[in-house]
Amino acid sequence: MAAAEIRERAREGRLRTRRIGPDDRAEALSLLRADEEENLVLIDFVDRLGRALGPGEVPPQIYGAWDGARLEAVIALRPSIVLSAEAPGDAFDAFVPLVLRVPSGLAKCDRRQVAPLWDALRDAGRVSTIDRIEIAYRLRPEAMVAADARLPGVARPARFEDLDELVYAARASLWEEDRPDPADGDPIGFQRWVKGRLPRARIVSEDGRTVFVAYADVRRREGWLVQGVYTWPDCRRRGFARRGMDSVVREAFASGAGHVQLAVVEGNERAARLYEQLGFEPFAELRTVLFH
Repeated sequence: MAAAEIRERAREGRLRTRRIGPDDRAEALSLLRADEEENLVLIDFVDRLGRALGPGEVPPQIYGAWDGARLEAVIALRPSIVLSAEAPGDAFDAFVPLVLRVPSGLAKCDRRQVAPLWDALRDAGRVSTIDRIEIAYRLRPEAMVAADARLPGVARPARFEDLDELVYAARASLWEEDRPDPADGDPIGFQRWVKGRLPRARIVSEDGRTVFVAYADVRRREGWLVQGVYTWPDCRRRGFARRGMDSVVREAFASGAGHVQLAVVEGNERAARLYEQLGFEPFAELRTVLFH
């Protein structure tokens, strides 16, 4: 369906959209908590509305679709495009005019939800640089399989002196995916972005060298979301990733988190096996589209 036709349907639809602010936080969270696992990212975005941001963080830009006084669906446009789980069909029509205002960005949510949104963006002339399927995995406390205590490496939170290695890892992960490297054009800005994530970084070191990094980008009672997992190539298949992930999930559950989740690019069997050995199970298929 062409973007113009969707916009016309949105004008005629029953749902009305407006931007969500701090005063709407409780109502939006009530809707999203009906499915805490699939809505974890949106829950975190909504809860941050109106609150102080950390270095390099983008203020959330979130809209809701209302049927009269009842909130039916929520969508984030920034920092990334994410639609609430089980959104009614006409919510897509209602949100597309808002999505078409985004000149470039990242859409990441259930593959069935991304499809109509991306179709509209593509019809409007957007071009994708990444379009892939990812499998979302979750781990609940009762399913955790402890890693062998004899695994190599020392797991710990990252410190400021690890920053150069974290910058390298962030760049190297982009190179491996054939993605543009922002540090080529703005090395200072890229370092500042990595530095802003430093409190969320967890590493494994061996003989004083960082060999594994992961970021606990969402840390909430509902759950933790782990992203940016990277092991130095010459240190793979030696147990460092298992050591690091075991430490992260232990920290999450010690803090009271209900689950830990992450996503694996479809076809990455090595990563999938690692997480399954730790007790993770697949629970959703995501589609990630990076576009401009």
